[in-house]
Amino acid sequence: MMKSATEYLTFSTEKREEFVCITPEVGALVERSGIQEGFCLVSAMHITAAVYVNDLESGLIEDIKEWLRGLAPTKDYRHHRTGEDNGEAHLKNLILHHQVILPITDGRLDLGPWQQVFYAEFDGRRRKRVIVKAIGE
Repeated sequence: MMKSATEYLTFSTEKREEFVCITPEVGALVERSGIQEGFCLVSAMHITAAVYVNDLESGLIEDIKEWLRGLAPTKDYRHHRTGEDNGEAHLKNLILHHQVILPITDGRLDLGPWQQVFYAEFDGRRRKRVIVKAIGE
């Protein structure tokens, strides 16, 4: 029988840009759900944040930040004419994307040996949410 479980993760980052490993929280939801086979959607509920899967290695995280700053540098964007100052944060969201779908096998997240789930914040210093929804049998 198909079932689902939904929880929300809340973040209050101290910096404007932060990368947070959320694998333990997502894995715990999957285990609490009782779902043995299925999928888990992890989605940032804000257009200035992203969710992605990669290696938890500090040098790589700094490389990703540098790469994103090169693709979406801090500058005067047309979006700023609306009174906002976060144009680059919106573009970084488009580059990394706002969600991932992860497999559930035998009641656990089925990630590769180095894969971790990250929440990337690009316009922080306020409360933000991520939805985690597990679906399966």
